[in-house]
Amino acid sequence: MTDPVDGFDINDPNLPKAIKKAAFASGGFPYADKLDGDEYDTQMYALQKQLVLHQAHMAEAGTRTVIIFEGRDAAGKGGTIKRFLENLNPRFNIIAALPKPNDRERTQWYFQRYVEWLPAAGEMVLFDRSWYNRAGVEPVMGFCTPEQTERFLSEAPEFEKRLTNDGIRLVKFWLSIGREMQLSRFHDRRHDPLKTWKLSPVDLKALDLWDAYSKARDEMLRRTDSKHAPWTVIRANDKKRLRLNAIRTVLHGADYKGKDSAEIGAIDHRIVLSADEFLDMKGE
Repeated sequence: MTDPVDGFDINDPNLPKAIKKAAFASGGFPYADKLDGDEYDTQMYALQKQLVLHQAHMAEAGTRTVIIFEGRDAAGKGGTIKRFLENLNPRFNIIAALPKPNDRERTQWYFQRYVEWLPAAGEMVLFDRSWYNRAGVEPVMGFCTPEQTERFLSEAPEFEKRLTNDGIRLVKFWLSIGREMQLSRFHDRRHDPLKTWKLSPVDLKALDLWDAYSKARDEMLRRTDSKHAPWTVIRANDKKRLRLNAIRTVLHGADYKGKDSAEIGAIDHRIVLSADEFLDMKGE
């Protein structure tokens, strides 16, 4: 397959170094280099200690948390979720990565199968893609009608208001990567025998639909960013900075015994943006 980014072929094992170099800076990413590995390990260890304290508070207080991870294919959703959970109890910290709906589910109320995954007391559920499929993948790939997407965009803020009114904390992340970065990551998956399972025909087709995905994303952010359930956009070309800042965002927004703001660290607002800030910058 030849990708529309300057005609480079994703199947070429020698993807030009120019693309690799351009990938990190693509989408308006503000850093020239990746975060140092030792520095990352030190900061991540401190954050995961805080996550353990947060887990203890959730168990004691019976709080419920939902974290949504959305973004283009290869934006880093799965790896970020893994770092959230690697030292937490899997009985109470759950990944929801739903497959495409079956014949019965396609006839249900759209939100119904997601409701079944909502947390009980003391639980945190992390959605690796969520009900927002209807605002992105489904309309772009032709898996739903324009009328279904419009209904979703109208109903989603009200649905989320019902969740937050019931006491569920809802955190919504959009992970933003540049076009060249997506191509580079797809290339790596194509040629890594341990990662080829991550690359699907739908992923590859997305390369040709970059602008359509951008348009759908912008409409989704405009229509579903709300006071009760705002979007947080994280520029994700550097996976290390992404993971640290996603965890920081969750922890800074929570109250729990033993919370140490200095240990959590400051959120990097060069890469962490509100929906309005991101739409104004148009850096992707």
